[in-house]
Amino acid sequence: MVTGISEIESLGGDDVAGVEALLARAAREDGRPAVSEQGRLRLRRETAGVRHLLRRDEAAELVGYAQVDGGTGELVVDPGARRRGHGRALLDAALQAGGEEFWAHGGHPGARRLAEEHGLALVRELRQMRRPLAGLADLPEPVFPEGVRVRTFVPGEDDAAWLALNAAAFAHHPEQGSWTEEDLKDRLAEPWFDPKGFFLAERAEDGRLIGFHWTKVHEEPGEPPIGEVYVVGVDPNAQGGGLGRALTAVGLRHLAGDRGLSAVLLYVDADNTPAVRVYERMGFTVHEVDLMYGRQ
Repeated sequence: MVTGISEIESLGGDDVAGVEALLARAAREDGRPAVSEQGRLRLRRETAGVRHLLRRDEAAELVGYAQVDGGTGELVVDPGARRRGHGRALLDAALQAGGEEFWAHGGHPGARRLAEEHGLALVRELRQMRRPLAGLADLPEPVFPEGVRVRTFVPGEDDAAWLALNAAAFAHHPEQGSWTEEDLKDRLAEPWFDPKGFFLAERAEDGRLIGFHWTKVHEEPGEPPIGEVYVVGVDPNAQGGGLGRALTAVGLRHLAGDRGLSAVLLYVDADNTPAVRVYERMGFTVHEVDLMYGRQ
């Protein structure tokens, strides 16, 4: 326990509402959420290994929040309470709670200074890339390998097969590859979920799933909607034949044509050079970056 900070495993209803309101205020100020989608979903569901840290001021008002999931942490301070030491106190507490690496979404300079003060070094760069969607004319036609067909996801029927494919496709990427049935159900229950934008590639001969492109649409009040290449995955045994590029093209054409969107974004690790090159060839450019700092 650090003075003014409570560390708990499961948030009650009032605390959830307070943290969500804090995150909303910070997002309006900063232009993007300070806590990832995964972290926001875990506000409402107790998850083994996740710790919630609440920072309150002298008047018992919530002024900061941190979440530690295993060794990874995220934190936010209310815009009206910044530069008063709350972020430093939260990071101290998060380190004591087992945090080893911390996200700075958007690469805010204040986060960099705070990380340097605590001896944390840059260990990962996640790029957000974007491209306009001016219609179908400037989008590539999807060309699939022989014997592959594409359909959309059916909730309740494709869950187990998709989870197995996701685990295989992202065995090297624990954040994505370790998704559980509960993680999937959480997202299927989100207001943004649309099965018409969740594409599956399967072998025609036996119906086995070998790839997917899950799209997403962000709709914020006062902002034009924007699409997202939420996640693209290919079975390791089917990689190298252009399946991922074809699936990406299918999703882009859905977002531009069926949804009528004017822009799309995606996230990719800066050191994933092959993927970065593919997206650059498809017209994506870097919009902003998320930085992760860790113990040296």
